[in-house]
Amino acid sequence: MVEGLFFTFDSTFEMWTFRIAAIALAAFLIGGVVLITRPQAEVIGHPKGLFLLFMAEMWERFSYYGMRALLIFYLIQHWLFEESKAYVIYGAYTALVYIAPVVGGYLADRYIGQRKAVLFGAVLLTFGHFFMAFEGSGGQSDPMINVFWLALALIIVGSGFLKANISVIVGQLYSRTDVRRDPAYTIFYMGINVGAATASIICGYLGQTYGWEYGFGLAGFGMLLGLIFFVIGKPLLLGKGEPKDPQAIAGGKEWGIYGAGLGMVAICWAAIQYQELVGTVLGVFGGGLVAYVLFTAVTKLAAEERDRIFAAMFLILVSIVFWALFEQAGSSLNVFTEKHVDTQGVNASMFQSINAIYIVLLAPVFAMIWQGLGSRGLEPSTPMKFGLAVIQVGLGFMVLVWGAESVGIEVAVPVAFIFLIYLLHTTGELCLSPVGLSAMNRLSPGHMASLIMGTWFFASAAGNFAAGLIASATGAEGVGEEAGKQVVLDVYWTVGLYAVGIGIAVMVVSPLIKKLMHLDSLKDDTVDDDLLGQSEVGEPQAAGVRPATRPAE
Repeated sequence: MVEGLFFTFDSTFEMWTFRIAAIALAAFLIGGVVLITRPQAEVIGHPKGLFLLFMAEMWERFSYYGMRALLIFYLIQHWLFEESKAYVIYGAYTALVYIAPVVGGYLADRYIGQRKAVLFGAVLLTFGHFFMAFEGSGGQSDPMINVFWLALALIIVGSGFLKANISVIVGQLYSRTDVRRDPAYTIFYMGINVGAATASIICGYLGQTYGWEYGFGLAGFGMLLGLIFFVIGKPLLLGKGEPKDPQAIAGGKEWGIYGAGLGMVAICWAAIQYQELVGTVLGVFGGGLVAYVLFTAVTKLAAEERDRIFAAMFLILVSIVFWALFEQAGSSLNVFTEKHVDTQGVNASMFQSINAIYIVLLAPVFAMIWQGLGSRGLEPSTPMKFGLAVIQVGLGFMVLVWGAESVGIEVAVPVAFIFLIYLLHTTGELCLSPVGLSAMNRLSPGHMASLIMGTWFFASAAGNFAAGLIASATGAEGVGEEAGKQVVLDVYWTVGLYAVGIGIAVMVVSPLIKKLMHLDSLKDDTVDDDLLGQSEVGEPQAAGVRPATRPAE
């Protein structure tokens, strides 16, 4: 045990990890306050509204990832769900989180505008995260579990309204031809990853060391700070994100939209308790969506445009495989870390920060690599990158299994292999997520851009739900610790082999898919098809970029 100034830590490494995260979070908070309170209209070459949105998004991601780092442990250790059931609940929850932005983005575009949608989402999120801190006595017979389901439902819908729209406002602060647009998104997405990395460390430590209410409570406080920043800083947005047609929400209609949002909360409250319904909806609606896209492509598009849609659908299907394995991070891999890894005295939930830290460090490197290879005509094609991504996510699991078996099944896995699996998964993510967003924009005809992007994000939701099903296969209740560990390793080895095989197959057929893309005859469409997210690197699934085009200035 190591005594800190205010807290007690299990190791010196844990203490310094916590301190560095706290200092980084405080530094960005103070720096953001200084920037947005300067008298100048712009600071360091950007409008102050950008830094307001940075602060709001940083705290929103802090609250979300702080809760996410603890959720699987909360389900198993407090509510006493069996591991296999907890993984399915977790998968259904994350799937709903990635479906909700489709609805939130539509309601903002059509009715209330992005600013009011973000504000409404932030309010729902604040209540949701605070409700997570009401834990009761535990166990599924405790009536307080209904408050827990309500908290998850509020977070799902709140994320749908906020994440669907806040990055849209960033784009509205700049003209279409403004060269500062891409650097602005880089700054904005730094907020995502600062919030994600620090939350996993700080909230994870407090929740697992001192009690769930402290970890979840701090996450809720972070969301409240983000809400306060967004409300007070409204003038800095320069009137952006307001309703396109104020008459559409006049006469109480605006409150009807908020009522519909609360209706979505009720639906999600039920769905998260009956996870099979989520799977059924994903299967039926997803199948119908794919069939509609293909039918439209075959019957209404010219040959080249039709081929591009086929290529896009192929990439979308490959992305489901990737996310199904990548999203083990918050569920089965999180539990495996706690049970079977020599974490050097660090709480397992704190390792959820590694992916975000890697993104901050490696995203600029990947951008330079692709640009450098592109200038020499050597850049891999999009389907080739997808194949590389799936291979890397599979290799990550195989490396972890090799590391575990090399020291013996009865020995804790060296923590270095957790850093390695997250490294391979992050490099795979950087080969797929921003590349996929760009590909969906390039391959979609202007009138189908939103539909194809909606399919892309729906596939992300399907991947998250599939991740829960895969994780449930690692649950090994009723067997000894070593046998349980072997069950997880067997599942990881199997999915790793399949992923590598699928990745190789994707690489083999990539020339055919590239041919279907007809890159040589691509033409620049009108500026209305400049889709949000095509040049930004954010987080898994680039959450927060919804299927819509950049709004006219």
